[in-house]
Amino acid sequence: MRVNYGGDRDLDETWLDDGWEPLLRSWLAEAVAAAVYEPNAMVLATVDPAGWPATRTVLCKGMSDQGVVFYTNHGSDKARHLAVTPYASATFAWPLIGRQVTLRGTVSHVDRETTQRYWRSRPRGSQLGAWASDQSRPIGSRADLDRALAEVSARFPGEIPVPDDWGGFLLAPRVVEFWQGRENRLHNRVRLTADADRGWIAERLQP
Repeated sequence: MRVNYGGDRDLDETWLDDGWEPLLRSWLAEAVAAAVYEPNAMVLATVDPAGWPATRTVLCKGMSDQGVVFYTNHGSDKARHLAVTPYASATFAWPLIGRQVTLRGTVSHVDRETTQRYWRSRPRGSQLGAWASDQSRPIGSRADLDRALAEVSARFPGEIPVPDDWGGFLLAPRVVEFWQGRENRLHNRVRLTADADRGWIAERLQP
């Protein structure tokens, strides 16, 4: 199973003269325009306390030159991993347009005000789901989960507060790689690395 890539302009190092964020935003916008399903999805990789890697898909819910933001229960596997090893990698993959971006760096909690602002933008059902689910913990059946949802729905007939154990995380990248598919597997790869003295340093990598 192979896909032929190409047809767009070749990725050039000069596209990253202003850092990683403008190009990532541009590529995300192109993914949206191409009707990519959940274009803000990113595969988040963490390491558990035993050193085993773990990946899962989360949604990017914020982006700035400081990094990308996602939200989760603080008791989830990923949050518990990050509490021990606060480093992660996140990859946006858009095969439909032949693009991929990977960010690697440190992870920290966002402030409570940012979490509350995002929480208010969530649909009511998503808010109730965050209360009903003890994320990553075993549960006996689907019926038990549905029962938990019914209980919190009755508990919060009006405004739903942010759970104490739920919030945002900021992945602040130190390395960002942009990948663009090309013919004969001679893909374009440009990596940006943060340097304390010189800012972001771009280099082209062999595919």
